[in-house]
Amino acid sequence: MAQAMRPDPGHSLFATDGKPHPLQDTLVAVTLVLGLLSFVTGFFDHLHLLASWSGLIGILSGAYGQFISATTRERFALIVGLGAAGVGFYLGMAHGGLFG
Repeated sequence: MAQAMRPDPGHSLFATDGKPHPLQDTLVAVTLVLGLLSFVTGFFDHLHLLASWSGLIGILSGAYGQFISATTRERFALIVGLGAAGVGFYLGMAHGGLFG
């Protein structure tokens, strides 16, 4: 019984299944990059097109990633990217929107 309580040293605390998830990891990376891009460009008035479109695509990719995610690590990173993409999207919309 004590063996079941020991953590496996070969695996991360959050990636508990030990299996590769290439599609989910790709969506995590895309969501984080688009979220960061839209968050940073959302603070500049003249970059509202880039902020709003990258934020919208980041929200969509993050939502699909949440739908198919398998581990807590993926879900955590997706929520961070979704938050950044959402803030960047709303700032881009406030500064001029998707079509100027």
